[in-house]
Amino acid sequence: MREFNTSGPNIPRQHYTIKRNALIEKGISLVKKERYFTIWAPRQTGKSTYFRQLAKELEKNGYKVAHINFENYKNASLNSFLYDLTKNLKEFWGFDLTKETEISKIFSIISENKDTKCVLIIDEVEGINEEYFGDFLHSIRNIYHSREYHCLKSVILVGVSNIVGVVSDNASPFNIADNLNVPYFTDVEVLELLEQHETETGQLFETKVKNKISQITANQPGLVNGFAKKLVDDYPNNKKITYKEYLKIEDWYLTEAIDKNFSNIQNKAKQERRFVERLLFTEDKIPFKIDRPAIKLLHTNGLIKKDKDGYVIFWVPFYRKRLYDAFYPYTNGEQRQISRTIFADEYFTETGDLKLEKLVETYKEYVKRRGFNPHREKDEHGNYKSIKEAALIYSFETYIHAFITQTEGKIYREANTGLGKSDMIVNVKNKEYLIETKIYHAHKQFNDGKKQLAYYCKSLGLDKGVYLVFCPNGIRYSETTKENIENIENIEITTYLIEYDEDKW
Repeated sequence: MREFNTSGPNIPRQHYTIKRNALIEKGISLVKKERYFTIWAPRQTGKSTYFRQLAKELEKNGYKVAHINFENYKNASLNSFLYDLTKNLKEFWGFDLTKETEISKIFSIISENKDTKCVLIIDEVEGINEEYFGDFLHSIRNIYHSREYHCLKSVILVGVSNIVGVVSDNASPFNIADNLNVPYFTDVEVLELLEQHETETGQLFETKVKNKISQITANQPGLVNGFAKKLVDDYPNNKKITYKEYLKIEDWYLTEAIDKNFSNIQNKAKQERRFVERLLFTEDKIPFKIDRPAIKLLHTNGLIKKDKDGYVIFWVPFYRKRLYDAFYPYTNGEQRQISRTIFADEYFTETGDLKLEKLVETYKEYVKRRGFNPHREKDEHGNYKSIKEAALIYSFETYIHAFITQTEGKIYREANTGLGKSDMIVNVKNKEYLIETKIYHAHKQFNDGKKQLAYYCKSLGLDKGVYLVFCPNGIRYSETTKENIENIENIEITTYLIEYDEDKW
């Protein structure tokens, strides 16, 4: 029986596999045109699976394809590099170059072969030792210009970083036009992958579960397989995996899973913490320009991308959620202090409905007493590590968590890639409330946020939503920027404003 793969390239007889036919055709077309090109994408995007599929199709077209992984060669000697290079060329092409000790000589001999059609795929190319990486590229460059007359028809460099910037110069065959993008799955491909499991096992995924997997992973192949595998491994006897099971797995992924790819994301985000927090807690429109160091670092590692309007946006909601929690400050017992002032019975009607207005009013009183600085984290020198805007939303998060612990309820966040806001679903006494917290940026965004909240409520099957907006004092507001209850698209939206003194704070 096949399974969902979460490690290394797919083996179709062992793993549920999507054959990316359109992408394979693009690769074949480039090879037939004798192009030397690059493939780059963050980890867990299916690069290795893709180029193995490409290699098989190329072999059907009469090419000999050598694919070699150089992931761990940063400190390898030239002899070790040449040993593995020539060993693989002998295995895949039948060329015995194992006695050669120079990179340039190896490619010179390759260029003398006129009788075959060969393709060289180098995976994890950025793992090659810099001492001889330049010589390696230079040798490829030399052989490129005469490829019409010798066997090496195409060289494909595969990497995690955008290696176009590393290998390009005026004379290089690896220019920006010769990069093949390997995108994440489409919604249709995710459904096809999950349906392979349904067909082979009879175990079904609830439609809402399929949609949520696509949403929180942004269809990143590694995460899609990860969520699906965890669901079927934890619930092997369920005939249908429901939204209830999905929420348990999502919580595990967000709070317990040790994910090596997220660890890499987190380390990169820490290097640009203030930039990432601007994305998390403000609605600043930041133009996507790849030459900005922070944008290049975070994009090449899979955290951010360019939206349809040319601005920076989070790429994968799962990473956004994890970073939100990773940056959450230790508040020195603040939640414990809040819990002492909450008497749960006062916040419910006789029919068990939550008195949200009372909850917000008591939060406002708390803000007046404590302010926001308890929700900012300091470094070893006593300087604040996070931006001020983060403390606003974190303060409400802390307060609502303290309340929930007194009512035995639950909180989970809705997946989104939007900027400057946090959506949370509060489940109390088996009733759900969607609360969106955001910082006032401008009147248009204020109104747009209410419409978006109504859309989220409708997609979740909820008829009410709470819109909690932090508003700085001392600026001019429209008459419509006020606390009220509105009906938007048949959804009841209740707006609350939390005023604060931006200059004093």
